[in-house]
Amino acid sequence: MGSEYAIEMLNITKRFPGIIANDNITLQLRKGEIHALLGENGAGKSTLMSVLFGLYQPEEGVIKKDGQVVKINDPNDANALGIGMVHQHFKLVECFTVLDNIILGVEPTSKFGLLKKDEARRRVVELSERYGLQVDPDAKISDITVGMQQRTEILKMLYRDNEILIFDEPTAVLTPQEIDELMQIMRNLRAEGKSILFISHKLAEIMAVADRCSVLRKGKYIGTVNTADVTMEDLSAMMVGRNVNFHVEKKECHPGDVILHVDNISVASRTHHKDAVHRVSFDVHAGEIVCIAGIDGNGQTELVYGITGLEPLKEGKLELQGKDITKASIRERSLSGMSHIPEDRHKHGLVLDFTLEDDMILQRYFEKAFSSVIGFMKRPNIRKYSEKLIDQYDIRSGQGSATTVRSMSGGNQQKAIIAREIDKDPVLLVAVQPTRGLDVGAIEYIHRQIVAQRDAGKAVLLVSLEMDEVLDVSDRILVMYEGEIVGELDPKKTTPEEMGLYMAGAKRDSERKED
Repeated sequence: MGSEYAIEMLNITKRFPGIIANDNITLQLRKGEIHALLGENGAGKSTLMSVLFGLYQPEEGVIKKDGQVVKINDPNDANALGIGMVHQHFKLVECFTVLDNIILGVEPTSKFGLLKKDEARRRVVELSERYGLQVDPDAKISDITVGMQQRTEILKMLYRDNEILIFDEPTAVLTPQEIDELMQIMRNLRAEGKSILFISHKLAEIMAVADRCSVLRKGKYIGTVNTADVTMEDLSAMMVGRNVNFHVEKKECHPGDVILHVDNISVASRTHHKDAVHRVSFDVHAGEIVCIAGIDGNGQTELVYGITGLEPLKEGKLELQGKDITKASIRERSLSGMSHIPEDRHKHGLVLDFTLEDDMILQRYFEKAFSSVIGFMKRPNIRKYSEKLIDQYDIRSGQGSATTVRSMSGGNQQKAIIAREIDKDPVLLVAVQPTRGLDVGAIEYIHRQIVAQRDAGKAVLLVSLEMDEVLDVSDRILVMYEGEIVGELDPKKTTPEEMGLYMAGAKRDSERKED
């Protein structure tokens, strides 16, 4: 009789300079189960999955598939064994279409070597419809939202008929509705006999979809439990080694002067003739957290680009503390007191091949504290400043300030951006998906930091796709749908259901009919 396990990773150890990422870890995935892998940022989850997918070679330990020892030298070996992976940071070619990315490496050709794209397109469209992914195969990757890129990665795996599916933080960029759909997709895949490894920080998702859960902490294996036998509190305590408060504690809000005045702004769309943002107006006051909520792809990204200077405004006016910044450069906005935690931390948040300390001073390197009159960098000062932020925000990396940012875990990259942006002491903090990819302990800490900014009299504009975060952290909610603000809600008085109606455009449409 064959093994009950599809995959066994036995006594895996993987080291990097200055850090043991995986310290003698054993993980066993049963056939036809969804097995969650839970741990803090930098606990070694992605590293362990990269070992399984052939991206890294372990110093010690063996991998078995169906009871037989296998050697996985690279992702091609993994694919040949039926192992597929959706990475936390997508592995997509930006200038290719969705279809080209999906078939890359397994292109269907005729016997004369000609590419048979029609057949591939039919299959991709069929898979997309079957799993409710609704992806346009002809769209360019550079033009689609992060959520759509995520779906492209999932389709890539399904297209290859992989039996063992690794999802590395698959819901980090999805809306609540998309997450529910993905959970259903995962259940359907399990029903078809596929075995799924599901890396997540989100305890509610693990409880909803996983059969078993293995927990890692600081590179070590803590234990495996049946999700039916434990609570979310049990899992969070296993993960961070202490009890975590899931509710954001905050005092009553006392708004002050208008800090950000957004007056009738429109931002052009890169993909459609219709504007991505159409005549949007609102104010953000000192001492309040205003949250822009909505389903991904309804103009939130372009709205933030317009406010922060990443895209020019088509029309309208922006004021920061009464000063017109409509045509100001990104540096001018930064020097005027605007901080920005971007949606895409790799594209707009970090220079990945810089050291951590250099990324920490990206917007301040020209200041007297870090640079001499003739332009030489004051390295001891930069190191000291970086060490202060690393310590304050618990940013974990192999070689501290000298670590190349690319080698850090996604969650610790996020913490680095948040540390840098908050430490600039802004008058306005624009935070887009600030807790994306963070564990419950880190989320609790970041939410406290955002509330502390509000309590210090700063204005906070939060953009989030997380329903819980929107309702728990904000003082005022503005819902965006198809590039317009369709509702203003009080988080204390609204419900997720009511918010969902606004997000889907149903509320606005019914009000228009009444008009």
